Amino acid sequence: MSGPFRQIELSDEIATKTLAKTLALSCRQGAVIYLHGDLGAGKTTFSRYLLQALGHQGNVKSPTYTLVESYQLGTLAVFHFDLYRLHDPEELEFMGIRDYFAPEHLCLVEWPERGQPLLPVPDLDLQLKITSAEARQLQITAMTPRGAAMLELIA
Repeated sequence: MSGPFRQIELSDEIATKTLAKTLALSCRQGAVIYLHGDLGAGKTTFSRYLLQALGHQGNVKSPTYTLVESYQLGTLAVFHFDLYRLHDPEELEFMGIRDYFAPEHLCLVEWPERGQPLLPVPDLDLQLKITSAEARQLQITAMTPRGAAMLELIA
């Protein structure tokens, strides 16, 4: 079941960075955010800008081969998943997937469809589409009451 949504045109990386900074304001208490899109659509770029807006300094590696990268940003634990190379959702059970999804943690999940049905319902579901070399179309859908409150901050 999906709830309210916003469709946003991201004309370039600066627009993506600005939106990630806005969204970061509502992520400090934790959330689950799914990121969908083709290869090169900007899922990892968006995640990098969100982590930087939350205070991470240094590189943000794509967790394509490790499945998850963790960050401790003050009191906020952030887990960035990339499930592109996941062969079987059951692999998530072996890595203790349920422990990552505590309400006070921020979990960013790229390619979440590959982890179903073991992943929780996201607070926000982000769909990125390539519209040109620089531009992206982003649809953000609130999937929970927490997500709806987060979406309100995005004008």
